[in-house]
Amino acid sequence: MPTRGVVYVHSTPLAVCSHVEWAIARVLAAPVNLQWTAQPVDPGARRAECGWTGRPGTGAELAAALRQWPMIRFEVTEEPSPGADGERFMYVPGRGLFRAAVGAAGDIQLGEDRLRSIMAGARAPEALAHALDKALGTAWDAELEPYRYAGDGAPVTLLTRVG
Repeated sequence: MPTRGVVYVHSTPLAVCSHVEWAIARVLAAPVNLQWTAQPVDPGARRAECGWTGRPGTGAELAAALRQWPMIRFEVTEEPSPGADGERFMYVPGRGLFRAAVGAAGDIQLGEDRLRSIMAGARAPEALAHALDKALGTAWDAELEPYRYAGDGAPVTLLTRVG
């Protein structure tokens, strides 16, 4: 059963745009021509987004392909499909890659074992709050939010994985 998702390239230097397209094309085994627009939060940078369809796990492959360029900011989402959780990946330079399972509504899902581990390791309420923020990707969200807002109303390209 195919699934679908979205790649958001929030910020990339102009010189890297074609490399980003090639990386996405390699994963999807289909030509990619994104509609790049200026990223007002990062003068001189570009942004683009594209919807995709493919087999479960394609989101992880896209995130792995895009993280080859440590200067770009991106998000990749993959919707849940029969037998597979959805996933969300966020990358911020200097912070690295964040990955989380997501439910049908797009909310991050923390499993029972992960929650028990967080609770067991927290020695004070502040430590628990910090560990939960980390597990939810709060720092990545905070850094990406201005870039997301700047992309409201931007064009979206739809792509399909071949094979």
